[in-house]
Amino acid sequence: MGEEETKKSPESISEDLYKNLIHYFKFASSAYATVCPRPNGKKLITPVSNPGTDVGGFIARDDDRKEIIVSLKGSASITGAVLDAQVLLVPFLCPGCKLPSGIRVHSGFLAAWDSIVAEVAPIVEYQLSSHEGYGLITVGHSLGGSIALLAAVHFKEKHSDYSIKTYSYGAPRTGNKWFADYVNSQFGENAFRVVHGNDGVPTIIPMSLGYHHHGIEYWQREDPSCGKTTVKCDANGEDTTCSASIRSQGINSAHWEYFGILATTPFCL
Repeated sequence: MGEEETKKSPESISEDLYKNLIHYFKFASSAYATVCPRPNGKKLITPVSNPGTDVGGFIARDDDRKEIIVSLKGSASITGAVLDAQVLLVPFLCPGCKLPSGIRVHSGFLAAWDSIVAEVAPIVEYQLSSHEGYGLITVGHSLGGSIALLAAVHFKEKHSDYSIKTYSYGAPRTGNKWFADYVNSQFGENAFRVVHGNDGVPTIIPMSLGYHHHGIEYWQREDPSCGKTTVKCDANGEDTTCSASIRSQGINSAHWEYFGILATTPFCL
């Protein structure tokens, strides 16, 4: 039998995992709000903003789950769109980081992260050092998901002793195969990449340009949204039975709705 004939179909996820994906999506969608006093009902530490790159979001603290959350918004302006278009792959450089030399990431996404890292990093580090036993969560939708992934890699490199997880929703490919393999090796199942149906953004940057998704993808393959219609795809990041099987349709309606929730919905009270 050939590889395609023997490959197992992805299995549906549990309702508990499904609810968890929604929980963090509410932080991601709240990042679009101009003001969000209680992100997903939790304590706001500080808003995050760089008007020059239109990168924004917030840092929050969940004292119930013992987590510090960095949530970053997607492209909401022409400035963000310009960043998205900078598809050149460049080395991921950050102070104190020693990533393997072959790793390359999207230059525009890296510029977006670099524009806020000096603001975000000291606050995150203070919160983690001041709250023993807390972990770090980075989340984002669309461009925000790619920036959140770079943020997670940055903090993992500098603070490997902390529990760090990252959640992206409708995020494009962020780096090359070496980067994807590195993310998989460092995070394993703690890097959650969620795709809704035929959302065209996750595949809008083609593999032909040298890009490759990290795993694991959680694909809501059909509506209505629930655990049974959401599957866990292969960990290599480019499972041909999941969203990679659909030709990109660009920024479409599926990109702006996850779990039946408009991606810009604020959960701020």
